[in-house]
Amino acid sequence: MAALSAWFWNERFWLPHNVTWADLADPAPGVEYPKAGHLLAALPLALGIFIVRILFERFIASACARALYIQPGAGRRAQPNAVLEKVFTAITKNPDSRHLDGLSKQLDWEVRKVQRWFRHRRNQDKPSIHTKFCESMWRFSFYLGIFIYGFQFLWQCPWMWDTRHCWYNYPYQVMTPGLYHYYVTELAFYWSLMFSQFTDIKRKDFLIMFIHHLATVSLISFSYANNMARVGSLVLCVHDASDFLLEAAKMANYTKYQRLCDCLFIVFSVVFFITRLVIYPVWVLNSTMFESWAIIGPYPSWWVFNVLLLLLQVMHVFWAYLIFRIAFKAIMRGKVCNDVRSDIESSSEEEPDNPTEGLKASTHTLKGENGTNGHCAAARARTQNHNSW
Repeated sequence: MAALSAWFWNERFWLPHNVTWADLADPAPGVEYPKAGHLLAALPLALGIFIVRILFERFIASACARALYIQPGAGRRAQPNAVLEKVFTAITKNPDSRHLDGLSKQLDWEVRKVQRWFRHRRNQDKPSIHTKFCESMWRFSFYLGIFIYGFQFLWQCPWMWDTRHCWYNYPYQVMTPGLYHYYVTELAFYWSLMFSQFTDIKRKDFLIMFIHHLATVSLISFSYANNMARVGSLVLCVHDASDFLLEAAKMANYTKYQRLCDCLFIVFSVVFFITRLVIYPVWVLNSTMFESWAIIGPYPSWWVFNVLLLLLQVMHVFWAYLIFRIAFKAIMRGKVCNDVRSDIESSSEEEPDNPTEGLKASTHTLKGENGTNGHCAAARARTQNHNSW
């Protein structure tokens, strides 16, 4: 294990030339440099955040939902049927015409009755609007709170106004309590997201988002371990700026405040484009790639860090394109076509009981199954990097 640890923490990878771990081991009295062991505090904090979330959703968010006339009703349940339940759990949740005909003859039911049973059974496993509202309200509250804290903290930091301060005297930069709390809280939140994925609304992109959260945790930890926390705090703040707007739009959608949902999605889109396509590359990437090169020069972990940040920018461009495509189609044609981002939440819509309504829904008109328009359809879409950095 000692050999493995020595290989992993190789100074020539993690630190600039002529700097060793010994140089950072004994700082002056009252001075603290980042150490990887500090990040262990994020694990119990993540558990605490997870517990706070459960209490918040159960009492505060649930009370708000009821005040907005969103009731936690369970919805219509499929009548118990052992034969159909076995097909549903073991064979298919969406039987084709051959299966439907066979089950119709076996049970002496009409085909439409069998179809209705499977429709009710699928909806039975989906969370209610009440549950989705409570989840979005929790995320909205955390994203807004952490953005306010981060922005207020960075407002007082010199590297907010001159990003070259991210690299002056690097890596001998003091880890202040404010920066430490900001970093560890963000890290703990993403750890809690990984835990809660197993209890949250189940989505088709479960594995993708799990990998995404793992990558985010790794990137935050990586930047802390080699004391790039100053520029890392800028990255976190830039990404937090639009997250709460997306959750606010989703809440407006669940409460059927149509105009508010549209306005919030427009504001979210504008903020997303400005922060991810303008501020991030011009302000952050310019500093990590060019200012740092001029001040401290490149070294192996510097290359890794910048490659990861560039890959993040590629994701920004990709998601911005998809947001723009959805909004453009909604405005110009009055329709939202079925695209790769549309409602990848597997539980985002309840299937209509009336088969003719399902036919209408398949056209993906601007007014969808729940009466929301294309902007809110996009707001419901779970952008894979909306909470990433």
